[in-house]
Amino acid sequence: MTEPVFPAALKNVRPLRGANVIAVASGKGGVGKTWFSITLAHALTRMGKNALLFDGDLGLANVDIQLGFTPRSDLGAVLNGEVTLAKAAQRCQETGFDIVAGRSGSGTLAQLPSQRLSSLRNDLLELARNYDCVIMDMGAGVDRTVRTLSGPAGVTLVVTTDEPTSLTDAYAFIKLTHATNPAADLRVVVNMAQSVKDGERTYNTILKACQNFLKYKPGLAGIIRRDMKVRDTIRSQAPLLTRSPTSEAAQDVQAIAQRLLSGS
Repeated sequence: MTEPVFPAALKNVRPLRGANVIAVASGKGGVGKTWFSITLAHALTRMGKNALLFDGDLGLANVDIQLGFTPRSDLGAVLNGEVTLAKAAQRCQETGFDIVAGRSGSGTLAQLPSQRLSSLRNDLLELARNYDCVIMDMGAGVDRTVRTLSGPAGVTLVVTTDEPTSLTDAYAFIKLTHATNPAADLRVVVNMAQSVKDGERTYNTILKACQNFLKYKPGLAGIIRRDMKVRDTIRSQAPLLTRSPTSEAAQDVQAIAQRLLSGS
């Protein structure tokens, strides 16, 4: 068992910078990363945690779209100097967690100068001190933006499916991240698995590659079974834990949240 991820929540002290931050990343798009980030933040909130969801998919942000949430301001306003990051965090009443929305379709945000990107990261780490946990929905891939923003995270969850391209790209993400920061806590989330057994096979595939070529063993954060209720909730712009709280996928994400809280 490792040290708990959320010292602020469990020990009632201010967290170390980044210790209560969870980065959700993937090697490629289309693996359900944003939906998972939303549902994980909702699950942690339902467990009594004060959570913030940061839409770090600069240029292709869609957290607010999936929730049917209309923000008063977004990350674009922060970067333009119109509001502070703290002021941009707004409560989503339906889920109970705060959101810093991105700006969908603004490709310029993905081309931020390194100094401005580092400043945004530092502002987020400071804001994280006000929360039990912060979930960062990162963009797909391993570009400079993803590496800079997710670098200080206490845990990075790498979302993959059983598709060969998804596995290859997830492995590439783990390889580069581990090489850059050997101390990074990387854990795999297998999404859209046909069954728990199939999910375990998918995890073992990437685990063997990491052990053979990187001499590194990423943990298994959890397996999320394929569930048609997920598609229904995305189409209706409603949270899964509100619309179908007893569905298989909802149970699986809640189990991941519980393991994160327990530090296991």
